[in-house]
Amino acid sequence: MIMKSINLVKAHLIYYPCPLNINFLWNYGFLLGIMYFMQILSGILMSTSYSPELSFAYYSIQHILRELWCGWSFRYLHSSGASFVFILTYLHILRGLNYSYSYLPLSWISGLIIFLVSIMTAFMGYVLPWGQMSFWGATVITNLLYFIPGLISWICGGYNVSDPTLKRFLILHFIFPFIGLCIVFIHIFFLHLSGSTNPLGYDTALKIPFYPNLLTLDIKGFNNIFFIYITQSLLGIVALSDTENSILVNIYITPLHIVPEWYFLPYYAMLKTIPNKGSGFITMLLSIQILFILSEKRNITTIIEFKIYFSSREYATSIIWFICSFYGLLWIGAQLPQSIIIIYGRIFIIIFFLSSLFSLLKGVVSKLNY
Repeated sequence: MIMKSINLVKAHLIYYPCPLNINFLWNYGFLLGIMYFMQILSGILMSTSYSPELSFAYYSIQHILRELWCGWSFRYLHSSGASFVFILTYLHILRGLNYSYSYLPLSWISGLIIFLVSIMTAFMGYVLPWGQMSFWGATVITNLLYFIPGLISWICGGYNVSDPTLKRFLILHFIFPFIGLCIVFIHIFFLHLSGSTNPLGYDTALKIPFYPNLLTLDIKGFNNIFFIYITQSLLGIVALSDTENSILVNIYITPLHIVPEWYFLPYYAMLKTIPNKGSGFITMLLSIQILFILSEKRNITTIIEFKIYFSSREYATSIIWFICSFYGLLWIGAQLPQSIIIIYGRIFIIIFFLSSLFSLLKGVVSKLNY
């Protein structure tokens, strides 16, 4: 049994065959796994001193920052780590938009499930410091579930965000990362089942072992990202969080502009620019669901037709429009809801969905023509 386990580890970590021409863009998955593990570790350490009660939640965070030995470093490592997790996640998805969703559909779907788990974990973690922006952000998001009878009271433990909400969010925020970690292993299994892709977009017989060739490339990327991560966490070069969240909750004063963390801004822009809350919530869900639909393209086209299409100018244009619309929505989400901003947001939403559907629709047309 022990020998089988050792051979399994060797097969997946040492002798695992990788394409010869893999470059640094394939480091994001490895770096994302490292950051995910560091988030779990720092979160476990912080949970030992956190009190999920209305009267103590905010002050327990202040106690961690001011009284515990190196507590401030773990606090900022954890908060900055969340941003780095989503930076690497978006880059990882962006790299996969080239062809991985068609060549590795099971890995693509499992990766998107990890993305959804990360979104829910980050949202609940954002509420736990019990700052002014945390409370009102949680109030806005939970109120989106009004069209499902009884769901708000079931999640919040009442008709608003209160003491039971903090307790439930802490438990779920603690459990969800371990669920995501289990899905990570499934994600890696599906990846190793079919083999990694390469910049050419298809399988090749030119393989090299993972160790030491690819491992050295991953270590180099880790050194770079770890330096940036430590610098940001300990020196705070870029303001990644809203300063108003450092203020104790006041349920009688609504902030002038409720803004979530930056990695939620594209989805928040969809909620802000669509007047109906239910329609905005459905649009936000569809923006993630459309990424799942892309994995079905393998069923309507062959890999050869896909490569011909991938090299076409139209596909590259659709990807560029997709990226521009996503970052346009990210900018819209941070702005005040003025009339011109709302118009721009709706235009970016239309471009986002059209550029996403263009890839799938063109695959259908090419299959029918064939």
